[in-house]
Amino acid sequence: VQLVESGGGSVQSGGSLRLSCAASGYDISSSCMGWFRQAPGKEREEVANIRRSGTTSYAESVKGRFTISRDLAANTLYLQMNNLRPEATSMYYCAAGDRWWSCNLPYWGQGTQVTVSS
Repeated sequence: VQLVESGGGSVQSGGSLRLSCAASGYDISSSCMGWFRQAPGKEREEVANIRRSGTTSYAESVKGRFTISRDLAANTLYLQMNNLRPEATSMYYCAAGDRWWSCNLPYWGQGTQVTVSS
């Protein structure tokens, strides 16, 4: 299983970015997938997840501004991030599950850095 994130970068407060997570050796429709972030000195935080059924959930801090989605044909997971705030500055990781019935996420990508300046 290989997950490769891309799309990170530097943006000003209020800007947008779209992160991508391309999967290989793994069918993204087979299980839950999620986006996480971790800033230096802080604990890792789940940002959003999407269940096998397509049901999504979000951290309160990003509701209404971030959207998780997937393209099954491209086998790629996305995170659209709008109205970004400086506190969103973190390394962002995608993760994938290994069971169709749960959101246990043992597979991880290397991450992509997002920096938001005020």
